[in-house]
Amino acid sequence: MTRIAVNGVRLNVEARGEGPALLLLHGFTGSAATWEPFLDAWPGFTTIAVDLLGHGGSDSPPDPDRYRMERCLEDLLALLDRLGIQLTAVLGYSMGGRVALRLALEAPERLWALILESTSPGIEDPIERQQRLRSDAALAERIEREGIEAFVDYWEALPLFTSQARLPLTVRQQLRQQRLANKPVGLAYSLRGMGAGVQERVLNRLNELRMPVLLLAGSFDERYCALARRMVAALPCARLEIVPETGHAVHLGQPQLFGDIVRRFLEALARSRREDRGCR
Repeated sequence: MTRIAVNGVRLNVEARGEGPALLLLHGFTGSAATWEPFLDAWPGFTTIAVDLLGHGGSDSPPDPDRYRMERCLEDLLALLDRLGIQLTAVLGYSMGGRVALRLALEAPERLWALILESTSPGIEDPIERQQRLRSDAALAERIEREGIEAFVDYWEALPLFTSQARLPLTVRQQLRQQRLANKPVGLAYSLRGMGAGVQERVLNRLNELRMPVLLLAGSFDERYCALARRMVAALPCARLEIVPETGHAVHLGQPQLFGDIVRRFLEALARSRREDRGCR
């Protein structure tokens, strides 16, 4: 891992391999370690796994404005520039998927492919949106008040993650340690600056995207399956994989299948790019 300075902060980054670039963006409470089990399964690509601001080994500045989506995109583009990467595929999970989607919309010339795992295009209903904004703010205050361990206990008990109780004990222990390694200030300000309640609604902009898109959702996660179906219908060049017997974190519930689906998608596109065959 390397800490790289961009725009006045330092991001924790691991770059590995050779070939077309693949930027990896974890979910809320995660880190670059999310992708460690898959890096050897995706040979032929330069993988760039980054701890988003406020997570893992990256900085956690005490300023909610520094965590806004616009600043996050600026940081990621600056990071790619620092690494000498002009064009990349992007894979994002949950919160990281929201970041990946906005990166594709705001800098489409930098992406050759987009992979969205359990991703929302934003909350459409204004009342639901305000409720989420209030609940994110309350959760941020709870993290600051009660500390990281109490928060992780609460987070792991959410219905969204019920299926994770089926995971092997060693996987659950590793996931818990990854969550506990975060700083309370980083998670709290991430919620305030980049939570789902403040996310811009972009469903009506998806027709702007011309790069190939792969959407993944777990069959147990009905809400995100429905969101993925709405998104794939709005995207010009996309396909959807509903992965069986898993929930929100597809990469945890079905790691072998997840890794294979991503690898096949990327390899097929890499061949198409070499042959100049365009969108597939």
